[in-house]
Amino acid sequence: MATPSATAEPGHETWVPRVVLADDDVLLREGLASLLERSGFEVVGQAGDAAGLLSLVRSARPHLAIIDIRMPPSHGTEGLQAARVIREELPDTALVVLSAHVEVNDAMDLLADGERVGYLLKSRVTDVAEFIQTLGRVTVGASVVDPSLVHELVMSRRARDPLDVLSAREREVLSLMAEGASNSGIARKIFVAEGTVEKHVRSILTKLDLPESAADHRRVLAVLRFLEAR
Repeated sequence: MATPSATAEPGHETWVPRVVLADDDVLLREGLASLLERSGFEVVGQAGDAAGLLSLVRSARPHLAIIDIRMPPSHGTEGLQAARVIREELPDTALVVLSAHVEVNDAMDLLADGERVGYLLKSRVTDVAEFIQTLGRVTVGASVVDPSLVHELVMSRRARDPLDVLSAREREVLSLMAEGASNSGIARKIFVAEGTVEKHVRSILTKLDLPESAADHRRVLAVLRFLEAR
């Protein structure tokens, strides 16, 4: 299983990410805490509601907060609202938002920040090793978006599609970029050489009039901005 040491900060090989968990489902929360501890994270606190989460984050100053969107008292989007507050007050805190459903409009504001943020559907978290790896990547600066959210955004685009300039293959690459895949990861998924993927990425950025960047979070942000146009 992947461990945080695989994504340790430069010069800190033994760096251990500090994590807080927020979910009103105690069994789920305790199970996730146990999984994280076994995987090399340090769980520094748990909360069952948004108020408790904010208090905990402000005092513990974790590297990562894993947050359920719907929490007490109304089970609306209190978790997402708390995540926005955390992003404003402690922008260096990575955020992974877990949801039972695709919340397109509510998620976009948070995802628009582009860095150290993840949006995952609970039902799709079936591969433990991949989940732990995703948390590690988000903690050190990447952005990861659940494919279901990407699909919803694609389906709700405006009639005048800003992605019409892209070829079918470029659209496929763009979708995988939005999921947080690296060039090598994309190459493995579509069975081409990594150099071919790099050419597709350069072409996408050029056609969409976006500046080239090696930073994953800017790639994802670029995708989201165009998919949001609906």
